[in-house]
Amino acid sequence: MDNTINLFINIWIKFFFLLTPFFTLSMFLALTKEVAISERRKVAIRVTFSIVVVSLFLYFLGNQIFEVFGITLDSFRIGAGSLLFLSAVDMVRGNEVKAEHKEAGDIAVVPLAIPITVGPATIGTLLVMGAELTNYSSKLIGLFALMTAILCVGIILLLSSPIEKILGRKGFIILGKITGLILSALAAQMIFTGVRNFLL
Repeated sequence: MDNTINLFINIWIKFFFLLTPFFTLSMFLALTKEVAISERRKVAIRVTFSIVVVSLFLYFLGNQIFEVFGITLDSFRIGAGSLLFLSAVDMVRGNEVKAEHKEAGDIAVVPLAIPITVGPATIGTLLVMGAELTNYSSKLIGLFALMTAILCVGIILLLSSPIEKILGRKGFIILGKITGLILSALAAQMIFTGVRNFLL
């Protein structure tokens, strides 16, 4: 039981930070700046649903995608880890993505779900983490952890207005940098695991 809980918490934390919730929140606020609060909540729900669909697809089809393209899991670990590390460096350095205002109905899937929340680095990491969990029980635990992480991101988006008032711009910057540091450690672990398995 303890091992199951520990595995769930471990995977949940990885997925939560992998979805870069605070960066997503700052972009969400920028793109819905002129939108009414009630409409903003509807957009948050659509974004969450879109993230669920994309993430489930990547989580369950990782091994099949690797087989189709003839890519080994370890080579993808190194590639996805490198891409994730570059994204983490951008977050730590505070590089901002300029948000172009669109109608609220147009932004839920693109760009908020893809590529802001589930970008290239996140896609690669989701494929790797889904492929790593091979037996039924760990796959199921991983699924619950993924859904919980996405639900947490959805709640953060739904509470975007009060969170914005509490944190302010400096708060978002600090949380973004912390997220970047955690992602850089996750990326390094993926790269080292891939390289070690290649050398063994």
